[in-house]
Amino acid sequence: MSTVEKSQSMNAAHGRDTQNNNSYGTLMDGDYVDVDLPVLDVHDFNDRVIRNYEEGTVEKNLSADLAVARSLIPAGTAALRDFSYISPEIPEYIVENCTGCMDCVTECPDTAILGKVLAEPDLEKKLGDIPDADDREMFGEQWSKTRKYYDGPKKKGKEGGRFAIIIDPSKCKGCAECVTVCDDLALKMIDKTEPVMDKIKKSHRLFKEIGPSDESYINDNLLIDMMLKEKTHIYVGGAGSCAGCGEGTALRMMCAATGAKYGDQWGIVAATGCNTVYTSTYPYNPYLVPWTNSLFENAPADAMGVRMRWNQMGWTDRPLWCIGGDGAMFDIGFQSLSRLMASGLNVKVFVLDTQVYSNTGGQASTSTFTGQNAKMSFHGKHLDGKQERRKEIAQIAMMHPRTYVAQTTCAHTNHFYKAVLGALEFDGPAIINCYTTCQPEHGVADDMASHQARLAVDSRAFPLLIFDPRKGDRIKKKLSLQGNPATKNDWWTNPKTKEEVTFFDFARSEGRFVKHFDKEGNPSETMQRAQQDRLENWQLLQELAGVI
Repeated sequence: MSTVEKSQSMNAAHGRDTQNNNSYGTLMDGDYVDVDLPVLDVHDFNDRVIRNYEEGTVEKNLSADLAVARSLIPAGTAALRDFSYISPEIPEYIVENCTGCMDCVTECPDTAILGKVLAEPDLEKKLGDIPDADDREMFGEQWSKTRKYYDGPKKKGKEGGRFAIIIDPSKCKGCAECVTVCDDLALKMIDKTEPVMDKIKKSHRLFKEIGPSDESYINDNLLIDMMLKEKTHIYVGGAGSCAGCGEGTALRMMCAATGAKYGDQWGIVAATGCNTVYTSTYPYNPYLVPWTNSLFENAPADAMGVRMRWNQMGWTDRPLWCIGGDGAMFDIGFQSLSRLMASGLNVKVFVLDTQVYSNTGGQASTSTFTGQNAKMSFHGKHLDGKQERRKEIAQIAMMHPRTYVAQTTCAHTNHFYKAVLGALEFDGPAIINCYTTCQPEHGVADDMASHQARLAVDSRAFPLLIFDPRKGDRIKKKLSLQGNPATKNDWWTNPKTKEEVTFFDFARSEGRFVKHFDKEGNPSETMQRAQQDRLENWQLLQELAGVI
């Protein structure tokens, strides 16, 4: 199934000039062949298609036109999707505790928390435009005076900026990830009573109507503030991903970083997997850029074709992301990925590494950790889960000609954004391998995606790295392990507990490894081999980076 979010852009990608309405064809066997792809009217699609889905009258009322037959979806239709029935709880914002750190906005997998900062006089003026006095008072109380946006500018002689976050009740699935990542206790989960929901819905409407952030308060050097800019909201939420999905956060952050630099002038080719299921469940799509779903095994080849066509059209400066899970990129699509990296084409690859085939119910992949309990590698009487060692896509990618490589997590926000922005600036193939927690397959709670990603790095399960060919003529000059704790040591020692954090600690925290520890917490022989594998992988990276 092929899904297109911006039909005009997709027409252009296939050789149609939508501004002048000229159909000038696509290349086929050296000749131009006339094409006439349908241009979707977004308002007509929303009224005719989405309304029928919401009312349950699709079978009777939806006409079988060309756009439906081709499964074309306009941009951002998932913004109309309502998940308010999913959870009995919703986050409440505690204004006096907020520091404006933006962690909750950044880590939310569903674009259900939005942040905004306005100069105090501008805010007061806009509040004055709200006709109802009770609404005006209620909404005004939700704008905090943080040291970051208010006190800091005041000291420099500027008007203080008032900061607020708001909950979108139609997008929130109640995973509580925002509460977990907030170290300032500025969020807590509360029951969805009728008064609570009335207040949240009204606040959300007023928040959207009050206008965009005042960008003079946004420091471009603070990458975590990126999502204060509306142009970074390329992923609008409304995707059908699981509550707290680690992949959702990764896609949102990747879209935000690319949107901050290029707006909506870029595209996506996505390999079949969880990411294509929850972002293209017809008729809902959360992206505001053109994209297409390809087969599980050939997304990189598809991306090469799109890249070459865009280059022919003079669109050399428009980024193209190729997205896939570890199954698509580590396994069945690995040859296609390798060919892309060897081609030298300016395509960026984003791997959602869950260490398992999440889309098919948790089958083992070559990204799966040793000892992990997964389909096709069950933990039974004779075999203790997967026995093979994990494939390391980052090291393999480094060995390809002039390829930018990064391994990162959403929990390490600055590292993530620097990795993605570095890939975008690199004039050639780049691959970002991102650790993405899969709650049901990893056996962790909905609110733990960020925590588990951080623990994966601390325990050497998934080291951070950036390999930039522009940095020198030796591997140790190109490879940076900055961001990992205690880079010169085998293991990191937690300063609070005074104990080393090892792969055992990571494995004990997840259900997929639970059978490897006895009642006293002692690891099995397979788990000991798994830990040795992680240590050897870390020591190899240390050697390559020249830190030991």
